[in-house]
Amino acid sequence: MQDVLIDSADGVMTLTLNRVEKKNSFTQAMYSACADALAQAAADASVHVVVVQGHATIFSAGNDISDFLNRGASTPDAPVFRFLRGLAAFPKPLIAAVCGPAVGVGTTMLFHCDLVYAGDNAAFSMPFVNLGLCAEAASSLLAPRLMGYHRAAEALLLGEPFMAEAAMEMGLVNRIVPPSEANNLAQSQARKLAAKPLPSLIETKRLMKKGQMADVLAQMDEEGESFGRLLQAPHAKEAFTAFLEKRKPDFAKL
Repeated sequence: MQDVLIDSADGVMTLTLNRVEKKNSFTQAMYSACADALAQAAADASVHVVVVQGHATIFSAGNDISDFLNRGASTPDAPVFRFLRGLAAFPKPLIAAVCGPAVGVGTTMLFHCDLVYAGDNAAFSMPFVNLGLCAEAASSLLAPRLMGYHRAAEALLLGEPFMAEAAMEMGLVNRIVPPSEANNLAQSQARKLAAKPLPSLIETKRLMKKGQMADVLAQMDEEGESFGRLLQAPHAKEAFTAFLEKRKPDFAKL
């Protein structure tokens, strides 16, 4: 069974995270598949819109920790970085349907989406600090801009979940619906966009994004350097070991 289902119809490419038994946690292979699909969609004139969706019970638990530790994100060309840069630079409308937990990259990727529809069971979190790491996907830049500094600091420094209502108040979510309706709503909105003139969609998005694009890509690079350095530090090693051993990390001894 494929972990990412890719389907194109009527101008809409849909990427469905399909690893529900592992809470749709991302492997490097999944990042590669998504990065390749975004590149294909950007180049294909028949694709006007991309939708990223999960299951009614789970969007994504973030990185698959075992896969991440084995394969890592050691170079700028690592699949995760290709995926994040692909999201940031994607020229066409990008829609997400989010239900259940959206952890780590499951939340930070949403800062690059144009429309986000959430189930009322959605729970967003960016627990990088809790793993001895730092923000990624330019979230250290985009979260304060979107949420305001203090709410972003609460989300990034404490790493605690915030629910769909709070996400909509912050501007991260467009609309909240029952979980069974989120994917259908995203598809409906995608079809509306797909019927519109593609050059107008692309140019409008470019104009809205151009003021921050250089900053976003530069922030991603700096975050990536910091992330890689912290990943090798004792605090991250303790955090990941504790996660795999199903215990609380003990940072006091470091």
